[in-house]
Amino acid sequence: MAGFSDQVTGLVKTLRNEAPDCVAAGVVDMATGMLLAYETVDSHPPEVLDLLAGATLDLFQGRTVVMIEDLFKERRGVLSDDHFFQEILVNSDNLTHLFVRMTEQQDVVAVVVCRKAVNVGMLFAQTRRVVRAHGL
Repeated sequence: MAGFSDQVTGLVKTLRNEAPDCVAAGVVDMATGMLLAYETVDSHPPEVLDLLAGATLDLFQGRTVVMIEDLFKERRGVLSDDHFFQEILVNSDNLTHLFVRMTEQQDVVAVVVCRKAVNVGMLFAQTRRVVRAHGL
């Protein structure tokens, strides 16, 4: 069985190759605040890549997001530590960014960046398929 590092590297490579119109893919560990692996068609300043992990953490586990999740759990009587927000889609001027929380390791998030013209349905379908296949 492959180690965690090999699984992460394999996940990034597969996302980069199989997500439609993909220009970059990466994996963020929100527990450590680190970008574990990434592949991109362009070079980016290191400080931008460093900020990706922090931005991902803010999207999924920022103070207000946690408050919303806690409120839902309270109202629904949920005692689990699982998170409600599993996928987040962000559109910028030229790109579409999909953030997907791993099923087994909730603090690990796959990030896929595609051209804005991407078929969003195909992006979700392919990304979900690849994430499930890698079982993180």
